[in-house]
Amino acid sequence: MVNSKSLTYKILLHKEPEGAYTVTVPALPGCITYGENIDHAIEMAKEAIELYVSELKEKGMEVPDDSTTLEYSINLIDG
Repeated sequence: MVNSKSLTYKILLHKEPEGAYTVTVPALPGCITYGENIDHAIEMAKEAIELYVSELKEKGMEVPDDSTTLEYSINLIDG
């Protein structure tokens, strides 16, 4: 039986002027992808993360994740 654990990743979706989304994965430096809409961007992010993690494992490198990362959003009023 293969020993596996659950990995958690936060993704950031940035809306581009033309309406599509650029996605970054902070825990995986350089893991960036693109989607035509939010659903497509999330789908592409999952694929990019899987490929990135697979590459790390093949190279015998540590696989980071966000399982111990807390996330907060702070809203400021400008003006």
